[in-house]
Amino acid sequence: MIDFELDPQQRQIRDVARRFARDEVMPHAAAWDREASYPAGTVAAAADLGLLNVGVPTEHGGLGLAMLDEALVAEELAYACMGFYTILMASDLGVTPVVLAGTSEQQERFLRPLTEGPRLAAFALSEPDNGSDAAALRTRARIEGDEIVLDGSKMWISNGAEAEWVVVFATADPSAGHRGVVAVVVERGTPGLRAQPIHGKLGQRCAPTAELILDGVRVPRANILGEVGDGFGLAMRTLDRTRIPVAAGSVGVARRALDEAARYAQERHAFGAPINRLQAIQFKLADMAINVETSRWATWRAAWLVDQGRPDAAASAIAKCYASDAAFAAANEALHVHGGYGYVDEYPVAKLLRDVKLNQIYEGTNEVMRLVIARSLVR
Repeated sequence: MIDFELDPQQRQIRDVARRFARDEVMPHAAAWDREASYPAGTVAAAADLGLLNVGVPTEHGGLGLAMLDEALVAEELAYACMGFYTILMASDLGVTPVVLAGTSEQQERFLRPLTEGPRLAAFALSEPDNGSDAAALRTRARIEGDEIVLDGSKMWISNGAEAEWVVVFATADPSAGHRGVVAVVVERGTPGLRAQPIHGKLGQRCAPTAELILDGVRVPRANILGEVGDGFGLAMRTLDRTRIPVAAGSVGVARRALDEAARYAQERHAFGAPINRLQAIQFKLADMAINVETSRWATWRAAWLVDQGRPDAAASAIAKCYASDAAFAAANEALHVHGGYGYVDEYPVAKLLRDVKLNQIYEGTNEVMRLVIARSLVR
């Protein structure tokens, strides 16, 4: 039976995230963006509330939130600042392959420390010369006795310079293509691992991004998740889940854009009346409202499927693609409603536009999402 009501616990989770977003994130988001500064104190405050690393299972000290619960948190935090939410989301991206493929010992060793302080994880799949072509990895992995040695570089790694550890995907056998990929946990401070921060981003400036250089990085063979050859499949299973929080964050941005546009349209007068009396503006607001609602339902359905033990790659791709496209369109329309004021930082709509553009790119571009969806139709 279909039920569109949240239960009391879900409403409580949403309300905690909403209060935190309004009180601790929104007042500072413009300054973080302007200064491109990492909000370490607010990340710590989120950890204190249990909003960081929400996917860590309870047996390892976390909340073990269901995917729908995580979507509720995502929408509220992204409403305040998509860049701030990306910090938390990217940590859960790193957590997910350990949850999916780690042994009990690996999960306790890597996940428990994340719950004992404001500590981040990271996920390193993309490389300088291959982003969407995730199987064409050039980072090499050589097994030498009880160690695995990594050489190469990873690009666009969220939390890369701040993470306690990062899941690195590398190829142990280039001739085997995606069947030769291995996933390895590399801890911060490991000799040969270096993070080079990336500056000058269009948006999400408070979310730290780095290039990772791996030069003869040696880690224990016990840090491999699953078996050699499992890495590509693990990366895809991870993204099938973590694209849902990207979609939920996009819903939050779209909802914020609608609220900002509706508020300004009430305050702004033209031709002797508020501009929200003009049909052209009303239609913009109506289309934005339609997209917020439809994006949320697509996202919640994809999340519900995960929580039912039926993760669906096409459903998560539909949610991520539709919601991020809709959010970018909503932010663009909100800017138009503001006119010239939307083009300067006196109002937040330009930041919404800059921030949410990345949602159409990371964790698989929306072109790749359409390929995933199309392949599910022609199998």
